[in-house]
Amino acid sequence: MNQIIINGRAYTPSQLAGAPCTDADRAVFDFARQWFSDADSVSVRTSGSTGRPKPMQVSKARMTASALGTCRFLGLGPGTTALLCMPVDFIAGKMMVVRAIVGGLNLLTVRPSTHPLAGLAEAPFFVAMTPMQVRSTLECPDERRLLSGVSRLIIGGGPVAPDLELQLRAMPGGVWSTYGMTETLSHVAMRRISGTEASEWYTPLPGVAISLTHSGQLVIDAPHLCPEPLTTTDMAVTDGCGRFRVTGRADNVINTGGIKVQAEEAEACLAATLHAPFCITSRPDAVFGQAVVLIADPSIAEADLRAAIDRLPRYHRPKAIVRAAVPLTATGKTDRCAARQLAIDQTQQSTSDNR
Repeated sequence: MNQIIINGRAYTPSQLAGAPCTDADRAVFDFARQWFSDADSVSVRTSGSTGRPKPMQVSKARMTASALGTCRFLGLGPGTTALLCMPVDFIAGKMMVVRAIVGGLNLLTVRPSTHPLAGLAEAPFFVAMTPMQVRSTLECPDERRLLSGVSRLIIGGGPVAPDLELQLRAMPGGVWSTYGMTETLSHVAMRRISGTEASEWYTPLPGVAISLTHSGQLVIDAPHLCPEPLTTTDMAVTDGCGRFRVTGRADNVINTGGIKVQAEEAEACLAATLHAPFCITSRPDAVFGQAVVLIADPSIAEADLRAAIDRLPRYHRPKAIVRAAVPLTATGKTDRCAARQLAIDQTQQSTSDNR
């Protein structure tokens, strides 16, 4: 479509050029102008969860194909209200704008925050949130009521913790966890969380095929999105029917004394009882090669922390605990590089203090 509907008002490319907007909407209008320009591609930034965010040029045609796939899968069409509550600096926010343009959706804009539904009079039809936004929303009765009225909710940007998934299981609308990354132009697979169709397996969207390398890393083949098959850093298993389940990242495997600990698996075990921020990382160790380190938010009670650790297999238990805020990227994901450096710095500080 050659227009975008923002908060109920339609703008053609020429109208966007001089349209007044609030500071909160400035990034949306700026990106819409870029989209309607003569350039064949736009610049996006990676999330930075395992390294510094880096820019990359992506084809508008491929972004259009991704947006159309999502609209078809979720049944989104002209006039559908879609809430944009993520920064437009990253792919998740940009793709919401593209979906609005190609699908004729009515894009409702709010300032990105942990409470995106706060202040809304009625529930949008379609919302994309991070797990942190969903959790904060569920903690507020008025916002939880609005979330129950959302017909299509997709959750991306990080894993959905078991306790959060349990709260969403009975939601009347459709709720999905998504799998994707900047390189795949947002999600390429969905996993139903709500209702009788809830599953632990991700189902690739039409046109997307998956396979595994010999070492178990997930490979995505989506010619309409990526020119070549993409070997990810995610470790996965398949069910023989084209579906998959992610078990962790190849670069998050901790080799401690010859025992390989997948950080995400240990975190999933701890998440059953810990409901404040934490993460598993590592530091160099003269004896074990690498030592498991738990970074835990200071708000977690010591007794709860110890009880959670006791649930871990013996060799997965941390050799050290760092009481600090978990480092996050700009998109709210655990910053794995910063977490590892924090574990190293705290260890060095502890050694220095004990001299």
